[in-house]
Amino acid sequence: MVNFAYTIAGSEATGGAGFQVDLKTFQHLGVYGMGALTCIVSFDPKNNWGHRFVPVDPQVIRDQMEAAMSSQDLDTVKIGMLGHPDTIDAVAEGLKSQSWKNVVLDPVLICKGQEPGAALDTDNALREKILPLATVATPNYFEACTLAGMDKLETVQDLAEAAERISKLGPRYVVVKGGIDFPGEEAVDVLWDGENATAFSSPKIGEHRVSGAGCTLAAAITAELAKGTDIHDAVRIAKDVVTDGIRARVSGHTPFDTVWQGAYVAPLPTPEKRGAVISLAASAPVDSSASTADTSIAAVADKAAVSTESGCGCGNGGCSN
Repeated sequence: MVNFAYTIAGSEATGGAGFQVDLKTFQHLGVYGMGALTCIVSFDPKNNWGHRFVPVDPQVIRDQMEAAMSSQDLDTVKIGMLGHPDTIDAVAEGLKSQSWKNVVLDPVLICKGQEPGAALDTDNALREKILPLATVATPNYFEACTLAGMDKLETVQDLAEAAERISKLGPRYVVVKGGIDFPGEEAVDVLWDGENATAFSSPKIGEHRVSGAGCTLAAAITAELAKGTDIHDAVRIAKDVVTDGIRARVSGHTPFDTVWQGAYVAPLPTPEKRGAVISLAASAPVDSSASTADTSIAAVADKAAVSTESGCGCGNGGCSN
């Protein structure tokens, strides 16, 4: 049986983020990847590797979606960088044309390469027209603060509260990635499943952002959901993919490294590990040595890592900085 996963995202020419990362991740996890390009991002090596952003014509996006959705019975889709209100209209229209089991949104807010006014219009359109259609959202630190209306996220309870707030905007499941901006030595992600918040934690890997981590996490969750994996296990596996990819990061002439999706090797079956349910009323710091049986806050002493990318994932650590 072949499982299909569909991505709607932007192209990043170096292969370190966006559409290219999604397809590599799908393939590595044994899922048949398909997709529609929404924009083209090209770094400018003559201008400090700044972003050059070119949107794809909305009708071309509609045509791509029509072709893919007519060729297979698709029920799982990941949405990455959209980048323009007209693009968002086209994508929302296509999504509404059929039913979906899984709609994974990696909510890209304020991407470099756009004028501030245009970026704000894009953000508002994303919240109003795409976020309510999502079943899963994977915001990073900056995006979670923005969507949840919080100034900062300093504790695991803050991550959990942000995730719960964002779920009220539409998605049943929300994975808030603390990333490198989250204080402390632990990389912490929190999954809100509609009833409980589950924390996943491991020591941070390095001190610098790695391009493609956020894209990889969301794409891996998408691939696992396409195979029928439970959301908790999908997040855990996705974090494994990211941590292996960060450890095997690819360096080049760019001022940033990129995640290598091919580094992930699925472990042999082990007793179930799903993270630690946390209490929003607790206030203790994360302890990576804590058992998953501990109360209030415990982090998974598991083979897991957090995405260290912020923004749209189109390189140089993302577009939110």
